Amino acid sequence: MVSAAEQRRFTGVVLVVLILDLATKLAAEVWLRRYVGIPILGDFFQLRLVYNPGAAFGINVGSASRWVFMGLSVAALFVLGGMLRSTREGDRVRLYALALICAGAAGNLVDRVRSARGVVDFLDFTFGSFHFPTFNVADSAVTCGAALLALSLWNDGRHSVPVRPVVTAAPAAPPAPPATS
Repeated sequence: MVSAAEQRRFTGVVLVVLILDLATKLAAEVWLRRYVGIPILGDFFQLRLVYNPGAAFGINVGSASRWVFMGLSVAALFVLGGMLRSTREGDRVRLYALALICAGAAGNLVDRVRSARGVVDFLDFTFGSFHFPTFNVADSAVTCGAALLALSLWNDGRHSVPVRPVVTAAPAAPPAPPATS
């Protein structure tokens, strides 16, 4: 179980990421409303306002998307809360991973609650002919948090495997009795 100090760190990360996400989405809605896209690094990186009614990578389940993904977000936050409660004290990788995922899920949940248009996305990357789905700070937090969580879980799996002793040679035979003449 995490200590009180770790709970404060967790809450701090969640609040910082959530505020950054909501502030950048608000700024995107205000400043990017009039533009098709603002090139930052040519075609490679642009700021472009997009409303995503679905989930990551444009996954959409039709007219119920808003409610389905809202429910999934709430369920995910409960699961993540359970994972936080079972996190070992001192496991900072898992603590920060869960904080990033929670902040991202909460940020996108706020968008789904406040608007039927969907989640505000505005970071747009194109690599040659490949256009990466437009995303936001919350999506980045979830992605980074998921990678950290996978690393933490993988590390747990590596260290929890019982180590069996390796026998390299047969036991030595008892010494032969001394020869008598």
